[in-house]
Amino acid sequence: MKSVRLYQNTTLKVGAQIDLDESAAHHLIKVLRFPEGQNITLFNGDGLDYQVRVVSIKKICVVEVLSCEKNNRESSLNLTLAQGIAKGEKMDFLIQKAIELGVNRIVPVQAERCVVRLNGTKLIKRTEHWQKIANHACEQSGRSVIVKVAPAKSLSEVLSTTEGNGYVLHHRAEKGLLTMKAPSQATILIGPEGGLSSHEIDEAISSGFQPLLLGSRILRTETASLAAIANMQLLWGS
Repeated sequence: MKSVRLYQNTTLKVGAQIDLDESAAHHLIKVLRFPEGQNITLFNGDGLDYQVRVVSIKKICVVEVLSCEKNNRESSLNLTLAQGIAKGEKMDFLIQKAIELGVNRIVPVQAERCVVRLNGTKLIKRTEHWQKIANHACEQSGRSVIVKVAPAKSLSEVLSTTEGNGYVLHHRAEKGLLTMKAPSQATILIGPEGGLSSHEIDEAISSGFQPLLLGSRILRTETASLAAIANMQLLWGS
């Protein structure tokens, strides 16, 4: 039977029985048609995997926590992706794949060339949507932490709150990852469609971000983000 991992935002304790939340219960019972008596894995973001047995699938789905163990899938590189907000489903795709590649935090950035402009209720709803995608990506990729998707920030907010080891990706940079010292923590700043403006790049560099070149070709934002993350993980992390 297919291995099932589900996120539950609740305290999990060996020997306890808990009711799955409505979304998880619906997925388990209605979508997967999962039977009573079988085991699944739960996680709540504390870095542990909890083995549980499904004891009831009636009106409420009840599970019993059997055991727990540490999940060792996290990278040694603590990596934040500061991503210029991409339009349509590109941002959903970027969040999903960045988490599969081991990113620890995602900060959507309202850059000058962003087509999408979010504020008020629309921003709250979009952030909640992105967080749900992040949670599902953690489930799918076998991680037992929850990657936080921050509310969208301006570039100046990102630059003022980044504490060292910032990298700004642009095709006019001269140095690649192989020439840089490996950090244990880093933030990678990447523009939306159309990239960051010259002013934004200069502002990032003035704030201490190192200009980073991935190669001689100009990449789309979704390609650039995932290529940068994958290369950083390969060289500096897992």
